[in-house]
Amino acid sequence: MSSDLDTIIDRHRDQPGALLPLLHDIQHAFGYVPPDRIADIAAALNISQAETHGVISFYTDFRTSPPARTVVKLCMAEACQARGAEAAAETLCAGLGLPMGETRADGRVALEPAYCLGLCASGPAALVDERPLARLSGARLEALIAKVQS
Repeated sequence: MSSDLDTIIDRHRDQPGALLPLLHDIQHAFGYVPPDRIADIAAALNISQAETHGVISFYTDFRTSPPARTVVKLCMAEACQARGAEAAAETLCAGLGLPMGETRADGRVALEPAYCLGLCASGPAALVDERPLARLSGARLEALIAKVQS
């Protein structure tokens, strides 16, 4: 992983405003931004470690630990809330056995809030491993829970 990460850093090193594209490329390649490499990222871009960490912690899509095997992001924005996102969240939390914003101890599934997936007319909506799932009725939620549990 180290040499691949170094290659990504080198590709962005001399680009103006490179931090976000660099972090996205690292996350895409590895699934997370390794915290032990924040100093290397900051040094390569001639910015502080605090600034680098601040950007990683500000944007909710960046993670500093490997993701769960399945990541469910449930839209909690106003349009989805108006279409039943709160009830969908309760169903998912109960069915998956974890609170919103947590990862199961076995690392199999994470349930995360998202704020607008752009599926407002089809809410409540979710992303399951980056694939959209809309109109989350009771039956669709139960099917999702069963799929994630298998």
